[in-house]
Amino acid sequence: MIEMPAACPVATTTRLIGGRWKARLIWALFRKEPRRFSDLRRACPPISDRILSKELREMEAAGLISRREQPGSTAHTDYCLTQDGRTLEPVMAAMAGWGRARSEEEGQGPV
Repeated sequence: MIEMPAACPVATTTRLIGGRWKARLIWALFRKEPRRFSDLRRACPPISDRILSKELREMEAAGLISRREQPGSTAHTDYCLTQDGRTLEPVMAAMAGWGRARSEEEGQGPV
């Protein structure tokens, strides 16, 4: 019988937070919560409304963020990190630190 290899933990992580936008959206939520849809769009230019909606739905389905409808005369939706999403804090901090160091190496100055 052929033994199947264990799932790669990096592949699991990139499946959940990989791509062009997810890590940036999670970083935006770490920096300020809760955030409205338009706040997240402004935090991650040039993301389109369609892609932002798709990414938020995928992260909600993965249990990384929660979506709360706020009723009232100015009804809106807030997005927050879940407890599972908050466990990404050291990952995001490491990515931010690496990115800052890389930017300085490339002569872009501090980010």
